[in-house]
Amino acid sequence: MGRVTARRPVLRITADRVSRRPDTLAVEEPLEIRLGGDALTITMRTPGHDVDLVHGFLLSEGMISDREDVAAVRYCDGVDENGANTYNVLDVALAPGVTIGEGVGRRSFTTTSACGVCGKESLDQVRTRTRFPLTDADSPMLAAGTLTTMPDTLRDKQQVFASTGGLHAAALFTPDGELLAVREDVGRHNAVDKVLGWALTADGRVPLSNSVLMVSGRASFELVQKAVMAGVPVLAAVSAPSSLAVDLAAESGLTLVGFLRGDTMNVYTATERVKVG
Repeated sequence: MGRVTARRPVLRITADRVSRRPDTLAVEEPLEIRLGGDALTITMRTPGHDVDLVHGFLLSEGMISDREDVAAVRYCDGVDENGANTYNVLDVALAPGVTIGEGVGRRSFTTTSACGVCGKESLDQVRTRTRFPLTDADSPMLAAGTLTTMPDTLRDKQQVFASTGGLHAAALFTPDGELLAVREDVGRHNAVDKVLGWALTADGRVPLSNSVLMVSGRASFELVQKAVMAGVPVLAAVSAPSSLAVDLAAESGLTLVGFLRGDTMNVYTATERVKVG
């Protein structure tokens, strides 16, 4: 497997000194995802947990809903100049009888680490219908004080970020604040796909109706979409949401929390799930 960090020389300039030294960087490499041998997409990601990434991507695109929908995932013929496998091509075989609806998950694009939605034909196409609609039954009560512990817990588990400062992270928590899983990646959407893929493949946790999805950056439209597609009732972010993210969360009945820092937060939608005092 590819390394998640790399060393590069850097000229370090401070107020009183100039020096040359190696710097540790997060690795970014392309991953081509194939479906039944046919190219589906290319995403720029940090190597590692690639199988989780693929499962999470297919889940959030509405192409699968259960781990049994996938028969096999295998690395195939991505090679470097020396003929060695780069582990940058994954081919997915769906289980017999699993079909993809017309227009579902089909987009002509290259996904960058900065923007997973790039290449969508239209905004309406992004609003994928989830197989796990949120209902009143999916209403875990969350103490505001429990939410405030999650950013520090997430940061403590960001091992690659600690050495590079260059990765996003996503984590799943229980409503009581127990950490279930953490994934890191140069792309925030990839980090979410990796942690959702873990939930799908680890023990069939999807739909994640009793979970909180925590992200280290802002809450974009696509991250809300991914949460809704996996049946996650609460998405929390340390930074701001976009207006479209708030709109989609409101339409979907998802509790969206932003600016979760210290003992403060903004709860934008479905506020009844957050218990104060």
